[in-house]
Parts: sequence; C-alpha cells; structure tokens
Amino acid sequence: MLQISCPWCGPRDELEFRCGGQSHIIRPDPPEAIDDVSWGKYLSEKINPRGEHLERWQHNAGCRRWFNVARDTVTHRIRATYHMTEAAPAFSADGVAP
Repeated sequence: MLQISCPWCGPRDELEFRCGGQSHIIRPDPPEAIDDVSWGKYLSEKINPRGEHLERWQHNAGCRRWFNVARDTVTHRIRATYHMTEAAPAFSADGVAP
C-alpha cells in the first residue's frame, strides 16, 4: 500500500485518497471558440506514461483538498507532493529533485 503525504495532513494510507488523473492540463479557452475535435481531445486524450507521471489526487477521507503528486508509474515511488498552484518539481535523470 502506498503512503501518500498530503501537503496539509501529512503521510496517510493510499485508501484515504482518490486519484483524479493527469495534472497540469490546460483547458482550451474560450470553450465556445474550440471545435468539437479539439474539445474531444481535451476531454479524453490523456497521457499514460511508463515512468514519471504528474497526477492530481484528493485527500478524500481527510481534508478533501486536491494536490499534485509526482509518481513513477512503474515503481509507484512518489517523488513529490505539492499544492495545485505550484509548478511541477524538476527532477534529474536519476529522479532526484535538485
């Protein structure tokens, strides 16, 4: 079981959280000016990489706040958790934050 560190509540078991999918997705703007194909891609086409992935998570059984997680999809190692308004952390090739 994963231990996820909520930025507000600290480390908790994975069962307290819900994954909301890929993070740092920018909504096309304005929506009324976007054609159906582009809008469909925005809604349904998400990346699913093998390795480093940035995801949105909600602390469902705790503070109920959303935050971002940098997680390796192969090892499930969580490299960072950070607030929704923060930029994604940079990692070196060996996965260590500078």
